[in-house]
Amino acid sequence: MASERGRPRGFDEDAVLDEALAVFWRLGFQGASLAELTQAMGLSKPSLYAAFGDKEALYLRALARYVDGRVADKLAALAAEPDGFKAVQGFLRGMARMFAEAEQKGCFVVNGLSDLGGTGVPAAVEQALAGAHKDIELALRERLQRAQQAGRLDAGAEVRPLASFFATFLAGLGVSAKAGARRAQLEAAIEGAMRAWPGPV
Repeated sequence: MASERGRPRGFDEDAVLDEALAVFWRLGFQGASLAELTQAMGLSKPSLYAAFGDKEALYLRALARYVDGRVADKLAALAAEPDGFKAVQGFLRGMARMFAEAEQKGCFVVNGLSDLGGTGVPAAVEQALAGAHKDIELALRERLQRAQQAGRLDAGAEVRPLASFFATFLAGLGVSAKAGARRAQLEAAIEGAMRAWPGPV
């Protein structure tokens, strides 16, 4: 049967990975069954294992694709914007737009982090998710340090806790979007959060 054979050899690996990404984004690592993954990807289990390895390896590939395809450009804009305030505000707005307007609502990383601590989540998945969240916080910290050096952030401001605040706030935006908050609501929250900026705006 065609459903047992799955996709023919030479299938578009990126397109199939995007289907897995959507399932993991919606359901998390534990919630996504192999049956749901193979159905969405159009692959038999043997074809899935041959192309991507086990479920853990597939999840890690999907996470990397999310970061590279959905987050990396926003981090690049965060670093490139000359004005520190506008850089952080623009980063939060860009992420909020993606959270609210993507077919799968919310943040892939935040949705995945809700699984942490469960017995069914491999250590490599936990480490990769925690690392992705930490990378965002570190990028924010670096940008805040640059803003402070440029005089756009008060000299006495504590950069580390401020970066943690913005990273934690961003995670909250992801949760709100998954719960149904619209883009306008998220952007209104961002305007409120940016009032915490300790410097000229």
